[in-house]
Amino acid sequence: MREIRPGHDATGLGFGLVAARFNEPLVQRLVQAAVEVLRARGAEEQRLELQWVPGSYELPLAARWLAEGGRVNAVLAFGVVIRGETEHFRLVADAASNGLLRVMLDTGVPVLNGVLAAYDAAQAEARCGGTMGNRGADIALAAVQMARLRAEVGPRG
Repeated sequence: MREIRPGHDATGLGFGLVAARFNEPLVQRLVQAAVEVLRARGAEEQRLELQWVPGSYELPLAARWLAEGGRVNAVLAFGVVIRGETEHFRLVADAASNGLLRVMLDTGVPVLNGVLAAYDAAQAEARCGGTMGNRGADIALAAVQMARLRAEVGPRG
């Protein structure tokens, strides 16, 4: 049996990051952690691209543009949606999640979902470098693994 366990070496790979400006201070922390991990794993500065969009709802379209552009081996999408007085936060988070999945399946390029849907600011803070760690770093490690896996078993040509 052939078993493939992709590693965390980002050398020679390109990564596109798309980030929502809504709740930007928290999103910045996710992006910063992701970029630090990518650099530490060997990603070269000229192979990293960061694009900002207004909110999480717009992430899938920007992710699609990156995925179809042929410059990246994986796309990382970041946003923070915090519940307000209505369920709007869930609609936005669900739309972003479904859209990102669609981009990944339609293009064959790994798209990692780093959109946090939190019930309150404390939950978001905890996952953006607080007591629960930083999801940006986790997403970056997964992106490297998926890019490596695609290079190993993905489409040729």
